Amino acid sequence: MGSAQSTPQPTPAPRVLPQRTRRAQHDEPSTTLDEKFDAVRIDHGGSSSKSPRGNIYSSDSSHVSEAKTQEYIKELLKDPTNRLAYSTISKANLNTVLEKQSTIQKDIQLFNVKIVHEGAPITNQRSSGRCWIFAALNTFRIAIQQKYGIKSFELSQSYLFFYDKLEKANYFLTSIANTADDAVDSRLITALMASPVGDGGQWDMIVNLVSKYGIVPQELYPDSFNAMNSRPMDGLLTTKLREHALTLRKAVAMGKSKDDLSAQKEAMMQDVIRILTICLGPPPRVDEKFSWNFYDSSNKLKSVSMTPIEFAESTHVKKFISLVNDPRNEYNRLLTVDHLGNVWDGRPITYVNVDNTILKNACVAQIKKNLPVFFGSDVGAMGTDSARGIMDTDLVSYELGFNVTLNMTKAERLLTGESQMTHAMVLTAVHLDENDKPVRWRVENSWSTAAGVDGYFVMSDAWFDQFVYQAVIDPNMVHKDVRDVLKQEPKVLPLWDPMGALA
Repeated sequence: MGSAQSTPQPTPAPRVLPQRTRRAQHDEPSTTLDEKFDAVRIDHGGSSSKSPRGNIYSSDSSHVSEAKTQEYIKELLKDPTNRLAYSTISKANLNTVLEKQSTIQKDIQLFNVKIVHEGAPITNQRSSGRCWIFAALNTFRIAIQQKYGIKSFELSQSYLFFYDKLEKANYFLTSIANTADDAVDSRLITALMASPVGDGGQWDMIVNLVSKYGIVPQELYPDSFNAMNSRPMDGLLTTKLREHALTLRKAVAMGKSKDDLSAQKEAMMQDVIRILTICLGPPPRVDEKFSWNFYDSSNKLKSVSMTPIEFAESTHVKKFISLVNDPRNEYNRLLTVDHLGNVWDGRPITYVNVDNTILKNACVAQIKKNLPVFFGSDVGAMGTDSARGIMDTDLVSYELGFNVTLNMTKAERLLTGESQMTHAMVLTAVHLDENDKPVRWRVENSWSTAAGVDGYFVMSDAWFDQFVYQAVIDPNMVHKDVRDVLKQEPKVLPLWDPMGALA
């Protein structure tokens, strides 16, 4: 889901289970827990017929030795370098202590290729995972600012948020009905149940929402408390939808007619609408014109009247395509994700998988055309300092502090769950070297002006290589061979694949 600047929540206290009652004296002697676990324990070695797999280590090397641990610690602390590391790192955030000043000094907010108009003001998603909505609207508003001559304004993030929750609830319930024959503990149903209406999303979901509902200025539908602090509302919706899912599965199993199932789902959706309306407020109607008054750059009062769909026409949202860099999969290959979406029968999640060079060249070309770039990355990855607004793989020296190096490739991080797309932001500038190669990128975030330099981050090109997974591009910025990938039958990835992560 989209990364948010949120207040840590208290960890729930562990449940205390009641002790098992003693057996009556005439019962057979109970088997001890150790005896029960011996039946499935895997540390007996490969010869045990009851072991699910053999132990590749000797018995001694399979266990932690406290004596050897203490011996190693004693040797470790004989080295004054390790004692200094312990003295400093144990008292502070290890990433802050080990930041390299040379990297901080080179990652500056100076760029030789920059879009002419950056959006204003810097936005703030607060304690919500709406980054993908913020990033998309931050790209759209630049075209609207230019069209109407406005220096500063915001589009309503909450407007799309309301309809995204509504559409996701319908998508979830429809998917549950269609998969009612799957076991409730199957991997697919488990994945569907995990986050029915999470805050996160993807570019094609934005296309679906804007195409169906349009957009409105923020002042016509501002954020409520629950838009800015979405966890309680999300929790309530999730719990109710899981309950509804079990009810729907039972109804299908009982052989209820399609009409009965539709009526049942309609009543369930009314619960969703009620919760959303009370938490977020009633949104403007899609088919009614709104009146919007504003001052242009000459300080003249202007007024427009149109429907949300008409207001969205200048975004050209449907023409942009999503390029991704997933080295696990074949390049120049079309990818999609099974059972991932918001608007049922809407545009599916579609990725054109390309190598990093094509991805970066497309971003540079788009910035040169004065167009911002919506992109998805792993913002919580190593080498990120949110306070300074720096994303650089060379930012923190773990070797200096711990004598360890981190050597996984991008593909290996995806395979092991170490990394995935977690946050969407906007590229507005790039600095190129004398060979026209990117050195660093300017990033507009949605964490307020308190993060980074007045809300902007700087990203090294090396960090881009490792932790940027997606960029949304005007098809004219790439070669015809890349555009033609869209004609392929897509490779379908399962819902739990890392490319199914929502920014």
